[in-house]
Order: sequence, then C-alpha cells, then structure tokens
Amino acid sequence: MPVSLPPALDLSLDLLRCPACRTLRLHPGRGALRCAAGHAFDIARHGYAGLLTGTRAASGDDAAMVRARERFLSTGAYAPVREAGARLAATAVPEQATVVDAGCGTGYYLAGVLDQLPGARGLGLDTSVRALRSAARAHDRAAAVAWDVFRPFPLADGVADVVLNVFAPRNPAEFHRVLRPTGRLIVVRPTGRHLAELRGRLPAMVTIDPAKEQRLHRALNPFFEAVVTEQVEYSATLARPDALDLVAMTPSARHVNRSDLNDDSLLPDRVTVSVLATAYQPR
Repeated sequence: MPVSLPPALDLSLDLLRCPACRTLRLHPGRGALRCAAGHAFDIARHGYAGLLTGTRAASGDDAAMVRARERFLSTGAYAPVREAGARLAATAVPEQATVVDAGCGTGYYLAGVLDQLPGARGLGLDTSVRALRSAARAHDRAAAVAWDVFRPFPLADGVADVVLNVFAPRNPAEFHRVLRPTGRLIVVRPTGRHLAELRGRLPAMVTIDPAKEQRLHRALNPFFEAVVTEQVEYSATLARPDALDLVAMTPSARHVNRSDLNDDSLLPDRVTVSVLATAYQPR
C-alpha cells in the first residue's frame, strides 16, 4: 500500500526541489515525491522522504547511537542548550518562519525552535535513516528528509528564515543560498571545556580541536557576519546510565574501550556542558 504524504512534509513541500534536476518542484504521488521529469523519491513509512541520490553518504549515527541520544536528551541535561538555540532563532524572525535544521539528528533542537515559534514550520536534513525516523515525529510541524549536508541542498533559493546547525557539519555556501537576506543562521558548537571531566577520564574520546573557532570563522566569514554570541556553561549531574549514553551517542563510542566503560571509577557523576551559540546574518 502506498505511503500517504505526512502532514508535516505537506507543509514544507513547496521548499523542496528535485535533487536530480535541481530546479523542478516535487509533487506527491503513489507513495513518492516526483518531479515533472519523472524522477521519484520514496516516502518512508516512518514519515521522512528519501531524497539522497547516487552513492549513499556514510552516517556516523547508527541505531545504537540514536537510541543512546534519545535516552540522554530525554533527561533534560541539554535543555539549556536547546533553549539557547531556540531563543536566538526566535529573536529576529517572523512567527510564520521557515526553519531548516542542517544535520537535524533526532529533531530535538528543531522541535525546540518550533515550540518558540507557534506559526513556524520546520524541515530537518540528515543522512541517518534511524535518526530521521525520530525527527519525522519530533514535532507536528517538522518534516524530515534524508540528505547529505555536504551536497547542494534539495531546496529552492532564499526560502528559509532560520538555518539551524547544532553539533553538526556545516555547508556555509548552501546555508547562505537557502536563507532569505533577512534570515539568521544559528550555529551551536562545543567549547574546549565541554565534557572535560569525561574526556579527562576517557582519553580515547574524540577531542575538540583548539583551532575550531578560527576554522569556523574562516569558513563562515565570506558568507555571514556574527550578530550575537551566547555562551552556555553549566554543570550537569550524571547517573551512570546517562554517562554511558553520553559516550555512546557520539562517534567517541567507536574509540572508547568497552572495559573502561565497565569501570565505574572512570565515569564522572558530573560534567561541564559548555557551548557557544551564535546568530549570524547573511552578507
């Protein structure tokens, strides 16, 4: 039986363009999105649209990582991070905004923005099929599409009021192309102090590049000007299962020795959460 068009995807259908043709609009038909040239893209029964073409992008977010992330985020330990991103996003855009989350994961941060903008619609892009299953049900106004953020987006020019980018890869040229001139790019990234207690005890965890801020500035500067930056830093209490999930939800899970995770003395009961959240305007 063909899958019907999810209501949230219907809300954002006018934003999408055929990834093969790059210019033709997509229309629903027989369980797929189709363009006038005959290209078709399946709508998964889980509610997201699969627009990726050609070689599949390798995704770091497998099923185990996504389950760990869902459990950890449900504790509220990262709620202040979500609130900061949502606050910056909602400050300078209309209530009827269009929000594109590039590298949306499970849709946790996109849902936070949509809660702040009752008239807004959201569209999340990610390569992880398992994460997209969650993103497609994260909010009743959030659609989800399988896409590689490093490729040109399957979106029309100048359609977004907000591009959200939280702990995710960046494509500055595409962010700029899809944003309206009055829009805002919101980038949330960790500082060197983020999860320092955990990294100190588990050296195999992926480290944060000390030059991260300089690289970010070089990449964004041709396209964007920073408007405001907020630092969010606080101490979060961790139960043992939370600490395990915090490791397991990131690529560090592939590097950390399982025996280290079985050693209770190596898992801290508190960690520093430290991020920078910046709102940028297009140049």
